[in-house]
Amino acid sequence: MAAAQQVGAFVEFDRVQKSYDGETLVVKDLNLAMPKGEFLTMLGPSGSGKTTCLMMLAGFETATHGEIRLAGRPINQVPPHKRGIGMVFQNYALFPHMTVNENLAFPLEVRGIGKAEREAKIARALDMVKMGKFGNRRPAQLSGGQQQRVALARALVFDPELVLMDEPLGALDKQLREHMQFEIKHLHENLGITVVYVTHDQSEALTMSDRVAVFNDGVIQQLAPPDELYERPANSFVAQFIGENNKLPGVIEDVDGGRATVRLATGELIDATPVNVGGRGSRTLVSIRPERVEYLPERIPPGAHTIEAEVLEFIYMGESFRTRMRVAGSDDFIMKNRNAVGQRRLQPGERITIGWSPQDARALDPL
Repeated sequence: MAAAQQVGAFVEFDRVQKSYDGETLVVKDLNLAMPKGEFLTMLGPSGSGKTTCLMMLAGFETATHGEIRLAGRPINQVPPHKRGIGMVFQNYALFPHMTVNENLAFPLEVRGIGKAEREAKIARALDMVKMGKFGNRRPAQLSGGQQQRVALARALVFDPELVLMDEPLGALDKQLREHMQFEIKHLHENLGITVVYVTHDQSEALTMSDRVAVFNDGVIQQLAPPDELYERPANSFVAQFIGENNKLPGVIEDVDGGRATVRLATGELIDATPVNVGGRGSRTLVSIRPERVEYLPERIPPGAHTIEAEVLEFIYMGESFRTRMRVAGSDDFIMKNRNAVGQRRLQPGERITIGWSPQDARALDPL
């Protein structure tokens, strides 16, 4: 039996499951509610269930169990073309034999909109994506970026309240992809539409979203705003998947409120914030972001935790330096520092002292 609807929710997944073979669940008991106007990204590796969730919301897949609601109305039995949802795919899905104008006219004709209103809506949608001069061209006459703009305009042309985007920028080069990220985000802000966006690119998710749902193995591991995901991951999977991350295995020596004492593999004791750990004697993985690690040649900041490290590799990256070190038995511990005046280039083989604030170390579940 469906649970009570969440007040104010525009899109709802209520105990939704999906199986293709009747045995294995690719989406497991999904409960998710999002308000109108939100930009929500479903993020995760291939096979994690994120695209299946999007396809169930679009109507191209049917939920095995549970209910999906849009504006309070169950839509499980509503066919895709009657859901009023705009859709943008990675492969553009434009009709090659039609001009840009004709591609945009199609969803309007299906909805019975008259010619004069169609032309006005097409002109407005193309202007929104800076493609107003390309209406008479066919898709083959456009670049990949231009085709994606047309696909976006087609999804917006009939003024949908909800737009779904499935890896829409995956086929674009890095520079164009980053430019389009901001354009899509600005369109979302200006139009006030609700967006559900699917990607496996964590930097894309952090850049664009109001909230991010991190999927793994058919389950949402954490649902939170981008800064919370990055700064306060709920478990080791999220910490590893979102951004670069150092991990030091250890054993819990003590947990006292908001502090855990961890004994590392080489015997050092460090303090960390306990997030997802057991009691004394349980294994843990301590997570520390590379940019929170400091080289301490002389003065040690008050309250900093310090540890000895051996420099293995020093990489110049332009705006930053990336140092790979051996720390507590791990050869993959990274320190990332801004390229600032007076910053010394460390040499392989050097033994140095590094440090970080205990608040930046998080004791998580072992992988």
